[in-house]
Amino acid sequence: MATFRDLLRAAKESIREVDVDGGAALLDHGHVLLDVRESDEYEQGAIPGSIHIPRGVLETTIDGLIGSHDTPIVVMCAGGARSALAAQTLGHLGYTDVVSMDGGFNGWKDAGKPWGTPRTLDAAGRNRYQRHLLLPEVGEKGQLALLDAKVLLLGAGGLGSPAALYLAAAGVGTIGIVDMDVVDESNLQRQIIHRLDRVGERKVDSAKAAIEALNPDVTVVAHHARLAAENVMGIIDGYDVIIDGTDNFPARYLLNDASVKAGIPVVHGSIFRFEGQVSVFDPRNGPTYRDLLPEAPPAEFAPSCAEAGVIGVLPGIIGSLQALEAIKLILGIGEPMIGRLLVFDALDLSFREFKLNVDPTNEVTWENRSRVDVVDLDGLCMPALRSG
Repeated sequence: MATFRDLLRAAKESIREVDVDGGAALLDHGHVLLDVRESDEYEQGAIPGSIHIPRGVLETTIDGLIGSHDTPIVVMCAGGARSALAAQTLGHLGYTDVVSMDGGFNGWKDAGKPWGTPRTLDAAGRNRYQRHLLLPEVGEKGQLALLDAKVLLLGAGGLGSPAALYLAAAGVGTIGIVDMDVVDESNLQRQIIHRLDRVGERKVDSAKAAIEALNPDVTVVAHHARLAAENVMGIIDGYDVIIDGTDNFPARYLLNDASVKAGIPVVHGSIFRFEGQVSVFDPRNGPTYRDLLPEAPPAEFAPSCAEAGVIGVLPGIIGSLQALEAIKLILGIGEPMIGRLLVFDALDLSFREFKLNVDPTNEVTWENRSRVDVVDLDGLCMPALRSG
């Protein structure tokens, strides 16, 4: 039976090895550094810019983090044994340019080369977010990005409820909520963040209590206020993503113009009876709400849910999709709904997708942001721009 020494000897005979200086030279020329030590070793010190995949999960994780098999890789462990075995494994997996760094992290430190203590999740965080950590597209780096992220919810109602709960569960570190309403019993048919014993409370306070009970990692910033021209720029400042759960056209146009001026992407959602819509309006990279709908329809053609009704589960579906799009934007993964409009019909359970283009006549753009005046648009949804 082959011993570990036999396996190590066979691995070293089948791979390329470099010493610490040789590894440093390769890193300077664009090689990726793959650290295959265990998590507790990595937490005690690591080389900046390295990708950490413990040896035990290398085969199941590597493709998600280093997808191209032509990527030049330097593999490192503590001393050089595990990295040799890992390099051999990568060769078997089809990676074509892999070397093992003999001497490993210990040799790197002894040579006086730069290293530091990486920011990592604690044991409680690893346990709470373990299903995220198993996803190569998220992992510990992505989870830390979520914890650092700031998402603003406009509305703690039907759309804001599921979005807030899923963002909180995902570990989005700061969630702002804007709502001037109080909890009413009629809200409970669809606004699942609220409870019967909170009827009469401010919605922002009710939502904050629910989020903090779900995940104490999350900081909730409550704005019991009506979104208006005088406060919108101050409220949205500093957020990475805005989730639009508003239910009226003046608020949507106000948000659009403010987000264009600030350059913050908006995850749009809307619901009506049995139908919902989702899109991402990123003023730096695609069309915005004014490209979709240059002017608001007359009020008689746009009744609210309070007037027309809505099936209770519909905002749960649309709000969850909004939360998903926000997470994708934070992590930089997948294909966000920029330039696309997703329409969902609950009665026949169908999704239809439409392409959105930038309207060349729309002047409320990121390029024109210095000329955009953010004004209250009650009864007036035409763009406000300064001349010159």
